[in-house]
Amino acid sequence: MNIIQRAQQVLLKPKLAWPEVEAEPADVISLFKNYVCILAIVPAVAGFIGLSLIGVGAFGVNFRVPIFTGLGQMVASYVMSLAMIYVLALFIDALAPSFNGTKNPLSALKLAAYASTAAFLGGVFSIIPLLALLGVIPALYSIYLVYTGAPVLMKIPQDKAAVFTVVVAVGGLIGICIVGWGMSVFSGR
Repeated sequence: MNIIQRAQQVLLKPKLAWPEVEAEPADVISLFKNYVCILAIVPAVAGFIGLSLIGVGAFGVNFRVPIFTGLGQMVASYVMSLAMIYVLALFIDALAPSFNGTKNPLSALKLAAYASTAAFLGGVFSIIPLLALLGVIPALYSIYLVYTGAPVLMKIPQDKAAVFTVVVAVGGLIGICIVGWGMSVFSGR
């Protein structure tokens, strides 16, 4: 299945997509190369375009991040996004047994990668910096995708899936804060 079909299926029919994802043969390299690396480009490039080429303006004052600084931030953002997916998968895998789920590193990576589809695609809002906050809406949908995928991929009992999802979301939020801090250190702010 190609990346567009998979993204559509995960976003539009997640309850049908997760059993297919579970049955698919995959490994870490193929998941990253054929899916995560491609989708992670969206928010990185959109952020670069928005902050370095379009800029932020109000009351007649416009601010743009210098091109080379923007390129550095884009690369750092991209690399941190990839690392975040891997760390989130490790977190999901370690957490699953606490919720009567199954420890399975590959399934955890599949859950982290495919559930992040909405958040990655929502990064397109960063093209217009004033709309970047709208990216929160697809990120919230990614939380729902974790909720629907956890029982299938991690074998979390349905009655524990909501709490598991909340814990994963909080862990993801902490990870995003760390990535944000890392980006601010990188940019010197």
